[in-house]
Order: sequence, then C-alpha cells, then structure tokens
Amino acid sequence: MGTFFINGKIENHSNREKNLMIQKILVDTGSEYTWISEITLNSIGVEVKKKDVLFKMANGQIIKRDIGFIIFRYDKYFTIDEVVFAKKSDMQLLGARTLEGLNLLVDAQNKKLVAAGPSLAA
Repeated sequence: MGTFFINGKIENHSNREKNLMIQKILVDTGSEYTWISEITLNSIGVEVKKKDVLFKMANGQIIKRDIGFIIFRYDKYFTIDEVVFAKKSDMQLLGARTLEGLNLLVDAQNKKLVAAGPSLAA
C-alpha cells in the first residue's frame, strides 16, 4: 500500500490550550490505535486512563502500554480518541480508529488523506 506521513495537532481534551503540533506521524491503517510519544503526551498534561493495556505487535511480541484521550486535528478535521502512550522504541502512528473519527480515507496512490464523503451524523 505504501506509507506516508502527515502533520497533525494534538490537544489535551480537558484543556485545549495545552496542545502541540506533531510532525511526521505515520498513517497506519494496520494499527487500530493512534500512538504518540509519552513524553509529548505528558508535556500537554494527557492523563493515563487505562494502565498496562496489552498489545500484540506485528512480530507477535506482546507489550503493555498506557492509554489516555486526546483531540486530534488534521487540516479542518478533528476527533477525540484514545491514544497510546508510545515508548522511545515505538513509532508515532495515526491509527484506523482516529482516521474513522476524522471521517478521512487513505489515498494510497497519491499518499494523502481525503474526505470520506458526507457524514450521516448531521
């Protein structure tokens, strides 16, 4: 499918003044969750809401990571979603759930995100 990166903005869902631009986040429809550096999440005050959640990695390894909530913004689109507190050895990923919340699709040929069409939640 080819991979590509985007830039996005994350916000603390309970205090939107605490926010950061994220450069080069990998769009990964194979990942259910969005993964952002725990250092970045801590810097804007994102709280851990689920501790030691188990994840099975592509290589079969089982790891534990914490989860919190953020608002993710890309262009004019935004959504609130769970986010994984990524360790230094983890990549920063924009996962499928966040893409669905944004109502965006992956245009793999042109390596960009595109609007999915009219929303039914009017």
